Amino acid sequence: MQRTTLSSQFWQNDGNDLLLQVPTEFSFTQNYDHLSTATNESLYTLKDGAIYKAIAVGNVDTVVAITPEDAAHLRIRWIDEPQVQNEMLRAGVARYVYDWFDLGTDLKPFYKMAEQDELLRQAVASFYGLRNMGIPDLYEAICWGILGQQINLSFAYTLKRRFVENFGRSIQREGEEYWLFPTAETIAALTPEDLSAVGMTTVKKCEYLVDTAKLIASGKLSKDQLLQTQNVKQAEKELVKIRGIGPWTAHYVLMRCLRMPDAFPIDDVGLHHAIRHVLGLDTKPSKERILELSAGWTAWESYATFYLWRLLY
Repeated sequence: MQRTTLSSQFWQNDGNDLLLQVPTEFSFTQNYDHLSTATNESLYTLKDGAIYKAIAVGNVDTVVAITPEDAAHLRIRWIDEPQVQNEMLRAGVARYVYDWFDLGTDLKPFYKMAEQDELLRQAVASFYGLRNMGIPDLYEAICWGILGQQINLSFAYTLKRRFVENFGRSIQREGEEYWLFPTAETIAALTPEDLSAVGMTTVKKCEYLVDTAKLIASGKLSKDQLLQTQNVKQAEKELVKIRGIGPWTAHYVLMRCLRMPDAFPIDDVGLHHAIRHVLGLDTKPSKERILELSAGWTAWESYATFYLWRLLY
């Protein structure tokens, strides 16, 4: 799996807007439709074919609208931003969107493999151009993994909204309110009881959210530290040392935030349902059967999982 990092050659100024280059294997419509499946989402707004998102760059909170420009570019337009010509802000937003849409991954080898795979060929035909839209912030990715443990997706979104609106920051633009996910530093200063008081599920989960925030805020856990392992098994080992993070949550974080191509939440219920759906099985497949079926996915396990999820959601 080949990934490239964002450099200035991938984006350009167009007046106050930015044009961000996208690969050939990219469909704005597929990614927009994927985002629209989220229920009760608090961190972006879809309106008239545009994605509106608050993004923090350093100490500046801003809001942008993302739309397709042509087959090769996205347009990023600022919403009432007084610092629109700040080059650090512009570069930071370009990096965030590039990472969020996973524009640095070359999907040609994945599609070549998937078109020959009995589990994947239907998904890639239906959703060609869909990217594994990620969660660039490590704390946000871990929180989403913890909040989603052993509950249905709809309730997970409800908890996320409570968490964001009670502890995150909001920014007003053109009469609309946009939210930013709470920082690890903010949650590290709270107690589990503070979270529990606003209906944030079980006390144990509240403890996990605060404990993880303290690790990140203190510098004991970071995205760079996990990336330096350059090994999904070692990165998983580091994450599961943390109370509240098991193998499923670890692989979810490695897949959606660290972009490790072989991250594979093999025990995921949604993955099991998708495999049942594709193969017409009466019962969920065993772990051994999933390992057999996924034998050809080497270095693409994360994308294979993401595309199978999309069949259901």
